[in-house]
Amino acid sequence: MKCFTGVNLKTFFLVSALGIAAASSGGARDVTLLNVSYDPTRELYLEFNAAFAKHWKEKTGDTVTVKQSHGGSSKQARSVIDGLRADVVTLALAYDIDAIAERSKALPPDWQQRLPGNSSPYVSTLGFLVRKGNPKDIKDWDDLVKPGISVVTPNPKTSGVARWNYLAAWGYALKANQNDQKKAQEYVAKLYKNVPVLDSGARGATTTFIERGIGDVLINWENELLLVTRKTNPGQFEIVMPTVSILAEPAVAVIDRNVNRKGTADVARAYLEYLYSETGQEIAAKHFYRPTLESVAAKHTDTFPRLELFTVAEMFGGWQQAHRDHFTEGGSFDRIYKP
Repeated sequence: MKCFTGVNLKTFFLVSALGIAAASSGGARDVTLLNVSYDPTRELYLEFNAAFAKHWKEKTGDTVTVKQSHGGSSKQARSVIDGLRADVVTLALAYDIDAIAERSKALPPDWQQRLPGNSSPYVSTLGFLVRKGNPKDIKDWDDLVKPGISVVTPNPKTSGVARWNYLAAWGYALKANQNDQKKAQEYVAKLYKNVPVLDSGARGATTTFIERGIGDVLINWENELLLVTRKTNPGQFEIVMPTVSILAEPAVAVIDRNVNRKGTADVARAYLEYLYSETGQEIAAKHFYRPTLESVAAKHTDTFPRLELFTVAEMFGGWQQAHRDHFTEGGSFDRIYKP
């Protein structure tokens, strides 16, 4: 159990690392990277890509163009496994990158140890979005299983945030019922009886709730909810944060096989390392992801309140075990979800 305040990254400073990575065998060159990411990161990486390109140009003289691909996290991982030539992946959960490593052998099994914070440069959590005035008086997880409440959440088979949502609900039920797995399953089954549609990704779920007007409450990334209430639809919706939630840790990795073939390894590594810089962390915070660099996190406590958060490792034994128990064919999701 933890209240997230940020991770101390003083031992991970980028100047020397980037200086090494910037060593060039010749004159300035043009480099194109493909970042395969998940649904809600479009705006984040649009700004970050421009900042990194400027930084790398000043440092090396090289011109970097970063192309983006977005979709449900698990679907994106499958695309890379099937041959999409990503230089880097920035996905919603470590399990999806584990799947790439296991099935394609395109990066080593210990990929998560190559960057600080288990390769999670920014983190998030989950909350609820309700319509203005909160007409159904939704305050916490228990309210989501009441009769007549329509809940919008994506499909755990294709979406990373959907898996976070699912495990957050399950973890809440475990805590509320003295770790009784049967009661947790009953609670989550009731919740999904209130779900009218399963979109393939987080951004699609947001669109269903906001533009299509479906549902009384949306479960989604904190950053998606803040984007809606502060930028895209101010005054139309409200955020409700539950009493307890999960620490969501999106992960990033270089796809070794692809960058080695393309000759982009040095730039791809520097690109991900720059996410940990003050510039990268400020951009993450601007787009409502919780920064992990303490000096930046301290500036944004008004946006990101301290919450009681549990981790996948604490409640479910890690992502590999969570996947086996809940998301494989015949797992708990297949048993409880009856469309």
